[in-house]
Amino acid sequence: MRRPLSKPQVICLFLLWVVLCYIVIATVPQLNGPVILSLLISGGLVLIPLYKAYKKNN
Repeated sequence: MRRPLSKPQVICLFLLWVVLCYIVIATVPQLNGPVILSLLISGGLVLIPLYKAYKKNN
């Protein structure tokens, strides 16, 4: 069984996701549907488990 994420780990993972999204947005020539959809899906895959881990720690 794995240990729950600590608050600094949750914050670091969130900031890493934000930086990666910025890199994707800055490097694409146009923001079109597939790019926006992939950012939304990645947000769901990253932010939902981080939110659950954060709420579990409180």
